[in-house]
Amino acid sequence: QVQLAESGGGLVQAGGSLRLSCAASGRTISGIWRMGLFRQAPGKAREFLASIGWNDGTTSYSDSVKGRFTISRDNARNTVYLQMNGLESEDTAVYYCGCLGAFQSSYGSWGQGTQVTVSS
Repeated sequence: QVQLAESGGGLVQAGGSLRLSCAASGRTISGIWRMGLFRQAPGKAREFLASIGWNDGTTSYSDSVKGRFTISRDNARNTVYLQMNGLESEDTAVYYCGCLGAFQSSYGSWGQGTQVTVSS
């Protein structure tokens, strides 16, 4: 089972930047196929932002963050990063990471989330 822990959230002014980290641990890290970053704003559904292949590093982004956010990984540290630039008030949410196994149809093993608040 994989455990995920997000960090790096905080309060930032509009136009600013933050880098989120998602650290993975557990006996089944080798079974991870992709890692994904999501967010959930109050009263809204969880929204996919970006994903990265755990082994091949291929990336995918939602249109809402493409060009502003960059996902990367450091396999030696079992950590995925989300660099967020040009933050807007609409980016205020709790940010989560999840992992997807090769034979799974949906992300799971959610972390506890980290709050990002963008002040305008």
